Amino acid sequence: MSLVGPTPDRPPTEFRPIEVPLGAEPLDRLVAVLDAAGMARLETSLARMRALLAGRVFWNISSTAAGGGVAEMLHTLLPYMRGGGVDGRWTVIQGGADFFALTKRIHNLLHGESGDGGALGADERSIYEGTLAANAVGIAEAVRPGDVVLLHDPQTAGLIDGLRQIGALVAWRSHIGTDRSNAQVEQAWRFLLPYVRDADVTLFSRTAYVPAGLGPEHVAVMQPSIDPAATKNQEQTPAVASAILDQAGLVRAASPPLDPQPFTRPDGSPGRIEHGAEVLRTGASPRIRNRPLVVQVSRWDVLKDPVGVLHGFAHHVLPHVPAELILAGPTVHSVVDDPEAAETFDATVDAWRALPHGVRRHIELACLPMHDLDENAAIVNALQRSAAVVVQKSLKEGFGLTASEAMWKRRAVVASGIGGLADQIGDGVSGLLVHDPNDLAAFGQAVTQLLRDPVAAERMGERARERVRSHFLHDRQIADHAELVERLLGTPQRSGT
Repeated sequence: MSLVGPTPDRPPTEFRPIEVPLGAEPLDRLVAVLDAAGMARLETSLARMRALLAGRVFWNISSTAAGGGVAEMLHTLLPYMRGGGVDGRWTVIQGGADFFALTKRIHNLLHGESGDGGALGADERSIYEGTLAANAVGIAEAVRPGDVVLLHDPQTAGLIDGLRQIGALVAWRSHIGTDRSNAQVEQAWRFLLPYVRDADVTLFSRTAYVPAGLGPEHVAVMQPSIDPAATKNQEQTPAVASAILDQAGLVRAASPPLDPQPFTRPDGSPGRIEHGAEVLRTGASPRIRNRPLVVQVSRWDVLKDPVGVLHGFAHHVLPHVPAELILAGPTVHSVVDDPEAAETFDATVDAWRALPHGVRRHIELACLPMHDLDENAAIVNALQRSAAVVVQKSLKEGFGLTASEAMWKRRAVVASGIGGLADQIGDGVSGLLVHDPNDLAAFGQAVTQLLRDPVAAERMGERARERVRSHFLHDRQIADHAELVERLLGTPQRSGT
């Protein structure tokens, strides 16, 4: 099915994709954090991509430019490619509330969850195809025959056929999935496979996420990665982290902050915290109480289980060890492709209000400002660096970049032993895994164990950083992209192209 032209019920002017402005990052930003082997891999991979893509554009297309791991990766990954001489560009599709409600439904189903329980029938397919047909008009004005296009997640799968008819080489990447299929997963794939089968290559974060019905000759595994030089991961002294959290209104500094410009932007210019977080707390901020800090940073998504984190901490950590919890996420209306964020946040607030006052005063809910993505990243960085333990108690998790971010900062992480989290963390070596994400007692026991033994937690944190250095930094993923481009350019064109 072609999506280059309009469909009868959706005019082509309704939704137009928006290209995200990107700079070019010099590779020498990474010299201080990559070892010699990593730098060699990076430079070799970019040289391969530069040669293979001569005269071609490497497009990435996603559904949002802010919020979530895909957007964060592209904001840093593509500038390094551009700095290495690759013409990398990024376009974001647009859609209405009905489209994003539908794609969130598919997102939940791919995780094996029912979500809102809605249908995936003819009406839903019409909404999906109509929205993407409108976006495809603008995309067709920019993409040229021979260009390489990497589409991200279910929101974009319906663009595959139209792009291939233009003459582009098309890969589709799913960042989500679950280790065990069920009726919900199968329902989602029945909807998506008619589009996904047309891709030249399909990419998944784990082999377990690959559905039946895709031939192995068109499948590859590519795991996400983080930029160690990004604002979210750049080094911060304890004093700078304290100043940032104080200025954001999250944790009161023991003394007045000394640094009015506490972080550096990717272009080298100084940055400062100008927007406060929206914080729900009872009583004094955590630093005044001077207890170790437990932190989870994630979108307000039911699959990130903020309510479970809250109850696990309240009932299975606080009775055994004094500590503070900050549950943090973006402001609830800032992520356009996640319409359930406000509902999840409200449920978390209700659970927090239901706790006894003496427990509630040790738990803080924070919506972090999204006006300035570098500012947001600096706040997240400071939160993770100030934590004694970082947690990611997801019910389902395709990968979990926040775990890698915390590990890079030498933090011991307690996470659910599911999906990509199990690939990132060596249980008992570079963190602790809770194998049943619904077992709140086991979660609380793991957090308590690390809080009681900070020396062991520090050792885990050191090993965690080295694991990320070896497996989950951008040099490795750029090498994976070079292999992808080589594979695409060597792929015989299918009939109809």
